[in-house]
Amino acid sequence: MSRPALKLRSWPLTVLYYLLPFGALRPLSRVGWRPVSRVALYKSVPTRLLSRAWGRLNQVELPHWLRRPVYSLYIWTFGVNMKEAAVEDLHHYRNLSEFFRRKLKPQARPVCGLHSVISPSDGKILNFGQVKNCEVEQVKGVTYSLESFLGPRTSTEDLPFPPATSCSSFRSQLVTREGNELYHCVIYLAPGDYHCFHSPTDWTVSHRRHFPGSLMSVNPGMARWIKELFCHNERVVLTGDWKHGFFSLTAVGATNVGSIRIYFDRDLHTNSPRYSKGSYNDFSFVTHANKEGIPMRKGEHLGEFNLGSTIVLIFEAPKDFNFKLKAGQKIRFGEALGSL
Repeated sequence: MSRPALKLRSWPLTVLYYLLPFGALRPLSRVGWRPVSRVALYKSVPTRLLSRAWGRLNQVELPHWLRRPVYSLYIWTFGVNMKEAAVEDLHHYRNLSEFFRRKLKPQARPVCGLHSVISPSDGKILNFGQVKNCEVEQVKGVTYSLESFLGPRTSTEDLPFPPATSCSSFRSQLVTREGNELYHCVIYLAPGDYHCFHSPTDWTVSHRRHFPGSLMSVNPGMARWIKELFCHNERVVLTGDWKHGFFSLTAVGATNVGSIRIYFDRDLHTNSPRYSKGSYNDFSFVTHANKEGIPMRKGEHLGEFNLGSTIVLIFEAPKDFNFKLKAGQKIRFGEALGSL
């Protein structure tokens, strides 16, 4: 490629290309310029930096007189139901962060006791079903690799799985009981949804894996646009066991959602300024003093996002496990996802 072409391959020209009338920048093609794809352009946006700036803005205490108009605008824009909030008085919330993480009244989300797996959060069901060929659908027709998403199983004291050499061997590391299948469910939390998430079943958390990464938007439109979006974004993978074998819950970060908090994990720090692409950090909750891990009861508080994001459940269960869902439906924390 010629030197002029190299100089012209820049994102400002690409932005103009997509904003200006069709053909306005066509003469540049004569010197070898080609616009960057929309996906590549979006990936070049410094979403981690923007998310850290947004996080700091959220911590700024608002003057008492400004709280009602600011929060009222947010409530109107995203359809927030403040009648469910434990504290309905908008002046109570000193900053945006406190407002986003507001608690609900105990009776606002009754936990279903008849089904073995409940929704860990409010949100929209993007996809669910059996995991086929170690591929998981983030939305219909767009998949990502199960191993890329959860990370490799390595032979360490913290992770009892040997390295996988194929899709079938990786699946066999997760499906520990004969006759079981792997299932998945993807729940998208919109900005107006309740931002805390809870334990979806009775299980024991033995391990946490933190993937630093991008913080691209995870709304359904973007999930259709960018393949393996959930594998690119920062995420926290909690793995362990429930009564039917392997169980995992993954909190996926998004733009302006660099902060993922797990209540029992004080060592977790997300959206750090520097990280190595493709890296991850492991932490085991199984110690000499605690050989079981962290026991979680169904419906128990587990963590929170700073804004909307995505929860991905991947778990093993018998073949007669049935989801009680429809793709695209709205769901609330405590409602049934499925059972045997």
